[in-house]
Amino acid sequence: MILLIVIGLLLNVIPAQLRLEFGVPLYLDCLGTVLTAMLGGYLPSVIVGFGVNAYNGITQEPVAMYYGVLSIFIATTATYMYRRGFFKRIWKLLIVILVLALIGGGLGSIFTYALYGFNFGEGISAPFAIAFHDVMHWDRFTSQFVADIVIDIFDKSAIVLLSALIFRFIPKAYKEKLKDSYFKHNNPYEKKTVRNPLLNKVVMMVIVAEVLLGGLASTIGFLLYRSNSINNFISIAQGVTKAASIAIDAEKVDDYIARGFEVEGYSRVRDVLEDVRESFSQTKFLYVYKILEDGCHVVFDLDTDGEPGGSPGDRIDFDPSFEPYLPNLLAGEEIEPIISDDQFGWLLTVYRPLKNAAGKTVAYVAADISMESIVRDEAMFFIKLLSLFFGLSIIIMMIVIELMKRNIVIPVNKMSFATMKIAGETMRATFAFEMGNVNLTRIRDAVEKVKELDIKSNDEIGQLYEYFCDMTRDTYNFIHQVHEQNDRIQRMQEVIIMEFAEMVEARDKSTGDHIKKTAEYVEAIAKELQKEGKFKGVLNDAYVHKLKQAAPLHDIGKIAVSDLILNKNGKLTDEEFAIMKSHTTEGGKILKKMVEDAGDTFDANYLNESIEMASFHHEKWDGSGYPNRLKGEEIPLSARIMAVADVFDALIAERVYKKGFSYEKAMDIITGGAGTHFDPVVVEAFTHISRSLYDARTRLASETEPPVEKN
Repeated sequence: MILLIVIGLLLNVIPAQLRLEFGVPLYLDCLGTVLTAMLGGYLPSVIVGFGVNAYNGITQEPVAMYYGVLSIFIATTATYMYRRGFFKRIWKLLIVILVLALIGGGLGSIFTYALYGFNFGEGISAPFAIAFHDVMHWDRFTSQFVADIVIDIFDKSAIVLLSALIFRFIPKAYKEKLKDSYFKHNNPYEKKTVRNPLLNKVVMMVIVAEVLLGGLASTIGFLLYRSNSINNFISIAQGVTKAASIAIDAEKVDDYIARGFEVEGYSRVRDVLEDVRESFSQTKFLYVYKILEDGCHVVFDLDTDGEPGGSPGDRIDFDPSFEPYLPNLLAGEEIEPIISDDQFGWLLTVYRPLKNAAGKTVAYVAADISMESIVRDEAMFFIKLLSLFFGLSIIIMMIVIELMKRNIVIPVNKMSFATMKIAGETMRATFAFEMGNVNLTRIRDAVEKVKELDIKSNDEIGQLYEYFCDMTRDTYNFIHQVHEQNDRIQRMQEVIIMEFAEMVEARDKSTGDHIKKTAEYVEAIAKELQKEGKFKGVLNDAYVHKLKQAAPLHDIGKIAVSDLILNKNGKLTDEEFAIMKSHTTEGGKILKKMVEDAGDTFDANYLNESIEMASFHHEKWDGSGYPNRLKGEEIPLSARIMAVADVFDALIAERVYKKGFSYEKAMDIITGGAGTHFDPVVVEAFTHISRSLYDARTRLASETEPPVEKN
């Protein structure tokens, strides 16, 4: 980045020097500024822009320093427009050229107009401004303004197009390396939604501090300059009156009043007074009065701007602003300089007593300096002061903000974002504990991100980061231990429940591994429904997991059915079938009792699904099922899924009283029951996976079947 700034300064200085050598009517002094803005952003381009004006002010003309604020405006504008994509299209480049020309030419003309005493400047645009003034008869300001903008449009066209061309041919690898070297500390999370970002507060505090400090310094500087200017003009006026009093023969004052030009030497003295006034250009009026009770009697009164002065012996009435000083004037005493605003304008007046050989005051030599010249000088000083203040303050402000951003704002923001991530993952972990599917990888990744922040500082920020790293590591270790303990309890719980279900299922000698297979089918059907976007408000990963856990308990109510009925080979009587059907309600009761007795001693969340599944898996879509003759979507989704899985497994499984049905026959029964026995949506999803489920079952059966012994 330092190298980029150096190159940017050279690209500002060298083309400007070459144009002087070859007499090119352009400035070409901000090529490096615009290119640096494209490559490095705000701070480097501002340093380059102001730096070239500082260099020119030191090596060439000091006035160049005052244009530094314009270079800063050009740098910030070029950066903003580049980041908004204005350098990617030709027609947008025209907008860039126009905007930069308005800054360099439009604002620059105001600076030129003020810095050169509200007159034409001396730069490239001066001949054009004079031509507009003489030919178009425009006023001086308008002529200078238009001339500067016209010249600057050509200048900025060359600069912008050349910058875009150079930028295009810079290898991408160097651009990326430049960004990495400068922006590697930038905040990757600064665009995250924060209601009141810390950086905004920092920027606001720096701006307020700069404005208050700058305003105070400018005010003090301006007041000191005004005081110094007035004292300087008083000194000039005193010098004028002193020189004039030396030229006048005090002994002839009365003779000058009585006979004027007839007195020998009067004209010569008047010419000397003219020379004295011309030697001090700030002097507007120079005159000599004799102060009497009836008014001011003219001794000498020089002509001013074509207006004739008073003739010797003329009497002039006292101006009201001088009345407080009349006693001292009539007494021939010295008086302090007077600032008055009367018929002759806003003037600073210095009176010097003219004394004869006897030491008596015979007249007063007076010099008037227009306060307008003081105001003009003050305005020029104020413009110079503001331009330097704003230029330096913007650079200082940007450097301070950058340092605070890198050393305070970004580290705090990174830790804040990492905390938010860890808190979010911890909340997910808590929820996952409840659902039984916690994933510690994301929490570990969040903790690793904290380590990657690599904040190195010996201050409070560094100390805070060390404690923060320790806290996040301890948080992860604690969650990991809780997870392992919870996982062991969960596995033990599931094993106990599964063993209990298998113990109940073992009483039915005909079902084999029915509970395991139906659990697999339930999970497969639920995932297919989820994949196809069905039941979006209910089906999610956690719900599917609960269904798989709950499925093995769907026939737990058979523990209340007699072995004689459960394992009877023949057809059940109506009374026996009624008892068999009671396994649904008995299963629901058993599971409800388990949930009530368990309380919060273990995770019974999935048992709530098993209650519905056990109670209603024999209900039918058309309302003809049992035990409650529920219809359609009155049947819980878990029971509708289990109904398909339960019947399918019963059809294809081999029992002591039947052979397993073929896939085709089983599917005919399933699809034929869609809309009557089964939920048609569930059946449709099942048809998409049924073949693979059937093949997996038959393949497993063949692999586990004992080999036939050969004789």
